[in-house]
Amino acid sequence: MAEAYPSYMSDSIRKVEASRSQRLQRDLTELKMPEEEHDSLLNRYHPDYRTEQFAEVRVGPNKGDVMPREIVKLLEAYPTVRPEEVNLDEIDYDVEVLIIGGGGGGTVAALWAVEQGIPPEKVLIVTKLRHGDANSLMAQGGTQAATAEEDSPVQHYLDTMGGGHFENKPELVKALTEEAPMIIEWHRELGVMYDRDENGNMMVFPGGGSSRKRLHCAEDYTGMEQMRVIRDQVRNLGIPVLEFTPAIELLTTPEGAVGGALLWNLDTHQYYVVRAKTTILSTGGFGRLHIQGFPTTNHYGATADGLVMAYRAGAKLRDMDSVQYHPTGAAYPQQILGLLITEKIRGLGGQPVNKEGEVFVFPLEPRDVEAARLIKECEDGKGMETPYGVQGIWLDTPLIDAIHGEGAFARAFPSIARLYKRHDIDPTEFPILVYPTLHYQNGGIEINGNTESSTQGLLAAGEVSGGVHGKNRLMGNSTLDYNVFGRRAGIQAAERAQESIEVGELTLDHARRYTADLEQAGIDKSKKSPLILPEYRGKRTLNRLLDFPL
Repeated sequence: MAEAYPSYMSDSIRKVEASRSQRLQRDLTELKMPEEEHDSLLNRYHPDYRTEQFAEVRVGPNKGDVMPREIVKLLEAYPTVRPEEVNLDEIDYDVEVLIIGGGGGGTVAALWAVEQGIPPEKVLIVTKLRHGDANSLMAQGGTQAATAEEDSPVQHYLDTMGGGHFENKPELVKALTEEAPMIIEWHRELGVMYDRDENGNMMVFPGGGSSRKRLHCAEDYTGMEQMRVIRDQVRNLGIPVLEFTPAIELLTTPEGAVGGALLWNLDTHQYYVVRAKTTILSTGGFGRLHIQGFPTTNHYGATADGLVMAYRAGAKLRDMDSVQYHPTGAAYPQQILGLLITEKIRGLGGQPVNKEGEVFVFPLEPRDVEAARLIKECEDGKGMETPYGVQGIWLDTPLIDAIHGEGAFARAFPSIARLYKRHDIDPTEFPILVYPTLHYQNGGIEINGNTESSTQGLLAAGEVSGGVHGKNRLMGNSTLDYNVFGRRAGIQAAERAQESIEVGELTLDHARRYTADLEQAGIDKSKKSPLILPEYRGKRTLNRLLDFPL
């Protein structure tokens, strides 16, 4: 028995091992829930339906909408900068396109803006950490694209709409699914090394909520592999990147259009004023807000900065009542609590199993349904409790080698294998403990098919935007999202650059007006946003049992 597991957990593992041969022979599709049962399960067990955890927004374009309390606190906070502190007449950078965010969406947008004719020096990427420090880099599972003969963009469209509970914006889903095969081909031309079989054919894998195999993977490093290639291309083209320099406020013209941003250097505490014909927000999600106290798969900078800045400038948000909790985040050991355990494991045969060794759910339900079912099993007393009081479900990872042959797990999931072996757990011999973890911001800035927000001059791409995924995202559609809409944002920015746009005077008038609205609503002046970085100092170790107020 693995020495890393306490003896009482090892007793449960023996039950998992004892039932393995029987489960291997079982047709698990019999566990697939009828569509009509999804809503009742979600209503009772999914965190999105805990109404006491939500609050009504009192100011701004979405006034009256209900969102997670953690988001409302940021939207109802005062700007971190006072307008009188900065001289907006002194322009530090004057560019055609300003891209805020150095993850996948921003990087792709920069490449396509240059592809469409904007000189590299007239594009500027600014990022709060290093170029590539983003959820895009951390994506494991793959990218969906209907490239197989038995598949089609139409089928991909239907799966995506169904997975999002048909609350997606159809024009965005149409763009996402129709352009997916082209994105894979673009990646191939750039040098992305997707998994191939012994004959050199690109392999595709299953994903939850998908009716066809269409995941294109690079082992379990898909995001890292894509970012490796597109980031190198940005450097090859000489596109400027400002690192450790987050945007803290958008800048607007007297007419209300976005004309750039105010930046803040984390090292020197110096302001920079950027003027741009087009500003693209690609700042990612809000995982580090730890919605409802959940741990997260997200990178350190995922603090909803883009939402806050866009909202103050008048951009409308959508689907902000929906959060994705990935069904399988690490639950043990505590050092890796919440880290992503890719859905691809379940796609290749790994089964969620309770403490009695029983399989209780179809492994590839849509993510919200799968997560709700795991939560139910734990609330019913059938989860495995860790020494630090966190519940979890066994993910029977040794099944991968049992089904596909010795060495299959190590080949498909090298990063996960190394992650656990650091803690003396071998996933090819013993199951691993998982529980839903905060993974993705389903909603965001509402955009149209050209990635335009409701505020002139402001585009958005990737996780910061809303409408693509509706109320639930399918696996493999996130990396596709930032590629498709990052590309569209870059092309749209290039088209705008060819127009006779004169930005002219830059102001913080929108921030002044927003401050006045906050004061009129009687909102406490002690709260400031954007958050920039999460604050962990002086707090107890985060886990699901703790309240984690901002």
